[in-house]
Amino acid sequence: MIQSFLEELIKEIQQSSADGPKHIIRFRSRKDYAECLRSLRGTGSSVKQKIQRLAMIYSLSCPLRSAARLSDYPFIAGIEADPQMTVHALPHASSAKGSALPAGTKPLIPWGVKRIKAPLVWNLSKGEQIGVGVIDTGVDYSHPDLRGAIGRGINLVNRGMPPVDDNGHGTHISGTIAAFSGTGIIGTAPKAVIHPVKAFDRNGSAYVSDIIYGMDWCVKNRIPIINMSFGMRKYSRALEDAVRNAYRAGVVIVASSGNDKRSVDIDYPACFPQTISVGATNRQRRVASFSNRGRYIDIYAPGNKIYSTWLHGRYNELSGTSMATSHVSGVIALMLARHPGLTPRRIKSLLKRQATSLIHLRKTGRTIQEVNAKKTILSLPDR
Repeated sequence: MIQSFLEELIKEIQQSSADGPKHIIRFRSRKDYAECLRSLRGTGSSVKQKIQRLAMIYSLSCPLRSAARLSDYPFIAGIEADPQMTVHALPHASSAKGSALPAGTKPLIPWGVKRIKAPLVWNLSKGEQIGVGVIDTGVDYSHPDLRGAIGRGINLVNRGMPPVDDNGHGTHISGTIAAFSGTGIIGTAPKAVIHPVKAFDRNGSAYVSDIIYGMDWCVKNRIPIINMSFGMRKYSRALEDAVRNAYRAGVVIVASSGNDKRSVDIDYPACFPQTISVGATNRQRRVASFSNRGRYIDIYAPGNKIYSTWLHGRYNELSGTSMATSHVSGVIALMLARHPGLTPRRIKSLLKRQATSLIHLRKTGRTIQEVNAKKTILSLPDR
């Protein structure tokens, strides 16, 4: 039956257009998935190049002309569209080229890093050697504030190439998490290690399948934190399965809630309970006007006019729940360097319990809480 399925699969792939819709095919078991992979070995390379393996959820991603007949096989759990999603940053008013710091200036601590009180615990933790997988647009390897902070990475847009940033968003996120050079800016956890996973292209778009592959890469490489500063409104069973599996593997997933000003729903994957969902605040200690909000958000962090690293060794100011999320990922790196045994569930609980209360909403009984690095780190038990 597998052979019949493969013949049908190859036919649908070959007859799909070059820019045809991609789909994610989910198998019911590891055994069925493995059997399909074994049978695929004898397939021509032109077809195999169009098939992406998603081992963590026993799935394949590929372009299909139609998924109707393939879904009838009993070992197929489901076939869904492989949609694209975008990074969570608002269009920035400053120059796309960014700006340079004046020569000879002292290291700059951006307002968001100060606000969450990260510098007050750097004597206890700087996130030493804690890996953060940044699934994004890549990173500027040449940036002086990031050069010493970049570990292994992977490029899913141009396979085989290093994950070099051609957009700027991933470099900006990385700077807020772990920048440090002595002359530029300082991030939340200046001794953490960024593992860039380039799943997003220069336009800030990525397929769900590439994000899942990137998550799997992080899990296999034992990277304890994944920063996901992106999202979409459409639900994906495959993405939920991947988030759940990473969570079960002990990985902390930090996800931005979205920039649509919504008061009820937030974007996926932040909507999944296994993530730490993040909203954005401004300098006035209020929820940023663009930020999604509501009961699905676990915690807030600075996300308005955040100054961080940019392409070509420069700097830029961006706003979005993406920027807020990177602050929280940095705090978690501080936590894990101080106490490596913390579980994702415990980390979420501590972040919320030790957060700074900003506003109490009488109608809902909820309190808007902003991450507080000082209180969180000081609350940790000794190793």
